[in-house]
Amino acid sequence: MKLIMLVIAILSLTGCATGPVLYPNAHLQMVGEVQARKDIAECEVLADQYVKSDAGIAAARSTAIGGAGGAVIGGAAGAVTGNLGRGIGVGAAAGAATGLVHGIIRASEPSPIFKNFMIRCLQEKGYDVIGWE
Repeated sequence: MKLIMLVIAILSLTGCATGPVLYPNAHLQMVGEVQARKDIAECEVLADQYVKSDAGIAAARSTAIGGAGGAVIGGAAGAVTGNLGRGIGVGAAAGAATGLVHGIIRASEPSPIFKNFMIRCLQEKGYDVIGWE
């Protein structure tokens, strides 16, 4: 239960919207902020359609690697203290939880390909993208 609450807390923190930062060029000044947000949303829909996401696979991989690493460290600690089985179990659980959290944080960020797609889409609409935040 504690792990679920931790994951929810992290998702709420990392769920903050990130997006392109537009330079206030003549096109942006002409169309205005409202139209710019609509164009950004349109480009985002296109990017979601054309850019494949492997965020779930990456989070699962990070969880598995964390669990395996934790089991090794926990086993070593358990062997020293005389409780090998418990050390492996605790280490695996802690490592998997750490790996899951790391995977969730990484999965919440748009991929470089997604960002490049967005930048190109907005440039084709006349915007000047100066960064991403």
